[in-house]
Amino acid sequence: MRRGWKMALSGGLRCCRRVLSWVPVLVIVLVVLWSYYAYVFELCLVTVLSPAEKVIYLIFYHAIFVFFTWTYWKSIFTLPQQPNQKFHLSYTDKERYENEERPEVQKQMLVDMAKKLPVYTRTGSGAVRFCDRCNLIKPDRCHHCSVCAMCVLKMDHHCPWVNNCIGFSNYKFFLQFLAYSVLYCLYIATTVFSYFIKYWRGELPSVRSKFHVLFLLFVACMFFVSLVILFGYHCWLVSRNKTTLEAFCTPVFTSGPEKNGFNLGFIKNIQQVFGDKKKFWLIPIGSSPGDGHSFPMRSMNESQNPLLANEEPWEDNEDDNQGKLEWPSF
Repeated sequence: MRRGWKMALSGGLRCCRRVLSWVPVLVIVLVVLWSYYAYVFELCLVTVLSPAEKVIYLIFYHAIFVFFTWTYWKSIFTLPQQPNQKFHLSYTDKERYENEERPEVQKQMLVDMAKKLPVYTRTGSGAVRFCDRCNLIKPDRCHHCSVCAMCVLKMDHHCPWVNNCIGFSNYKFFLQFLAYSVLYCLYIATTVFSYFIKYWRGELPSVRSKFHVLFLLFVACMFFVSLVILFGYHCWLVSRNKTTLEAFCTPVFTSGPEKNGFNLGFIKNIQQVFGDKKKFWLIPIGSSPGDGHSFPMRSMNESQNPLLANEEPWEDNEDDNQGKLEWPSF
């Protein structure tokens, strides 16, 4: 009976946590909806008197708004990608590993299993990176997210503002969301500023629109400052081909720690996130190269790294290529 109560309580807490995790997203959505009302109705339709100015403001605003909301949607609802079955321990290997009591033998078992996989990073002690919660050998740049309770390919961080784990499958969308957020706030601030001055000087009548316009400028500037710092930081990470986790904890390779192990040069680093087709760079469509399980490295020569060689790249069976996708900081 007591066990049943504990299970019910645990289930209730998990349910509450899932609900509460959407609160930051709800806050952002409400702020965006209010900003839309304040800008379109209170500023453009009520405050702005020139018809030509109204049309120009509304056209550019809606163009930015579409991409802003589109990238935010993609950041929220693009599922984090998990390692495919190739990296999971088989039932037999799992039993052997769990029944083995000697740590050095367990370590050697993982080394033998990892020889069949394109895995080149290690733990700080030089051991194969293994997740005992997901029972899998972690691919390079893969980490376990405690919030999502799963391993995420090329994990960057878990973002509460999108209620999602940012990784290989949606990092491009997250960067685009930051870029369009900065542009959205900047556009609002620059177009509202002149009317803010007019209200401040008393050149416009003190009506209800005044408070929306004044508060709109304040909110746009506040978000702009915080977003431009965050966006600038992630631009620096992309230019170095690093994730947030790798910036704080230097990745360790078979040859030892190397903070620039994935740095391929500025242009190639950008292509690792956005792809080599520039026409897709500004559009929230998946174009990142590879499958998220292995990445080119600067420290390995072509004969060692299949992604840089002229040989055929490492491939899975057709069934294995279907990576498991599950839903779920700054």
